[in-house]
Amino acid sequence: MAGPTTAERGERHARQDPDSGPPRPPLLKRLPKPRKLIIPAVCLALLAAGCLWVLYGSQWLRVERVSASGTRVLTPDQVVEAADVPVGSPLISVDTDVIEDRLRRKLPRIDSVDVVRSWPHGIGLKVIERTPVLIAEKGGKFIEVDAKGVRYATVSRAPKGVPALELTVSRSAGLRRFGTDRLMREAVRVAGSLPAAVARDTRVVKVRSYDSISLELSGNRTVLWGSGEKGGVKARTLSALMKAAPEARHFDVSVPTAPASSGS
Repeated sequence: MAGPTTAERGERHARQDPDSGPPRPPLLKRLPKPRKLIIPAVCLALLAAGCLWVLYGSQWLRVERVSASGTRVLTPDQVVEAADVPVGSPLISVDTDVIEDRLRRKLPRIDSVDVVRSWPHGIGLKVIERTPVLIAEKGGKFIEVDAKGVRYATVSRAPKGVPALELTVSRSAGLRRFGTDRLMREAVRVAGSLPAAVARDTRVVKVRSYDSISLELSGNRTVLWGSGEKGGVKARTLSALMKAAPEARHFDVSVPTAPASSGS
């Protein structure tokens, strides 16, 4: 019996191998009906509009109260008044950055402030006031100077425990070179470097020049500090020197590698 012919074998192979035949037309994907796309879009639009109305148009989320915390010298009422928060406006629309800038501008005693929303009706003003490290007397008043060298407030009574700043600088080349503000910052730098025990006893920080800053302590004691450089080393040297010579009245740490003490 004769076997299949060549043509028959090719036809059989074509039936077994679908890739060997002509390409089949792709199956048509069924597209969703327009109605099925419109309904979710409308729902999303209504949801977004509802959220916007709740945030901006309703009476539910509007500013009704403003509070201040963290004050020491200032009062909460002073802070709230200076903040000028638009009561009655939508809480979401309050520009906290503008309020922070306004407070720092109107109340220089404020070092930093954080304006926070307290949902659903409040604005909180968290204040940190500047702390004086030196006091400069002028015309019977006292100018408070903070650790950054900022002269931020003038008061009629000097705060307790804050050293007085004395600038006894002559009209010399040094003053023209460094300027009063730079010398004041150096004095602040020295005050911030003092050991805690010495800082409590310091009554006056006296500046004669950039390299000649001295301290007047309680008990008629003095310290020649020099410039504001190497403050940490000078502080440690002064503490050790005072322990070694507790009866001394004059200490010199202007050159911390060669300190000296005298008087009794």
